[in-house]
Amino acid sequence: MMTFLARMDIATLVIVMIIVCGLLAVMVYVLSVAMQGKRSKRIKAVIKQHRGDMSALQMEGLQRESSIRGRRKQTHVELAQKFVSSLNLQKFLAGNEVKEKLAQAGLRGRASLTIYMASRVLLIGVGAIATIVGVGLMNDFPYPDFVRFLFAAGGGVVGFYLPKIIVTNMAQKRQEEMVDVFPDALDLLLICVESGLGIEAAFARVTEEIMESSPTLAQELGLTSAELAYLGDRKIAYENFTKRTGLEVVKALSTTLIQSEQYGTPVAIALKVLAQEKRDERMSAAERKAAALPAKLTVPMIIFFLPVLFVVVIGPAAMSF
Repeated sequence: MMTFLARMDIATLVIVMIIVCGLLAVMVYVLSVAMQGKRSKRIKAVIKQHRGDMSALQMEGLQRESSIRGRRKQTHVELAQKFVSSLNLQKFLAGNEVKEKLAQAGLRGRASLTIYMASRVLLIGVGAIATIVGVGLMNDFPYPDFVRFLFAAGGGVVGFYLPKIIVTNMAQKRQEEMVDVFPDALDLLLICVESGLGIEAAFARVTEEIMESSPTLAQELGLTSAELAYLGDRKIAYENFTKRTGLEVVKALSTTLIQSEQYGTPVAIALKVLAQEKRDERMSAAERKAAALPAKLTVPMIIFFLPVLFVVVIGPAAMSF
């Protein structure tokens, strides 16, 4: 291959490189379009499932499972459910805070809660055993034997808190993504309401518009749209929206919409004030980052720029000397 490339002249080599780069660009574009299509289908499937669940709760009153939840449970979920029930872990690990944190991390349903509780308990033994094995493989352990059990206890504690740390990190990443896009989504929601759409239709329209830029926020808005359509009390839908995201900006939006319905204030006016406030907050945050930039650049400039500057200025004089 190297011999073949060496025989080419410069013009032919440039043409080949252009063709290869063009093919790679086409492949990347096709893959990105395919991934966006799959992501959109997944978000729509989640919203459709939630809408089906809400419809089943409303029409059947929890008398029988809906067609979506009527599927046969997976084996590992059944085993986890038996394990959790046998140890009565719901009483100790399944508080409202845990459920809200799982929802903020994008993990919904009873199966997620069951697997979370079972994993926290099982990882205690896994962490302790892994620590004992790791310490046992050490040729010269410089501490007494009872310290091995202390290390094993520490490994068990790490295993117990590891699922909680993972869920917390997942929730923080989702919140950061939603915070970045929420002002734009709020502007789109204001435009939809001012154009005459109802709040449910506005949520659904914004969900379609921001599905590519922020799948996480699109999914949450779609779930809120489904709850607004099927729940009897719209206040519950707004409160669920706040709990699923855990964001202050979403809480402000929910409070604005609830007060607008209670006191008869036009929704468009309330959204316009809130959208202007969030735009000002985003501009203030950008200005704070810009003001902190000179201080952050001081150390890189000292490390990378000044030595090069000294070499350029003093180098010729030193060489001539």
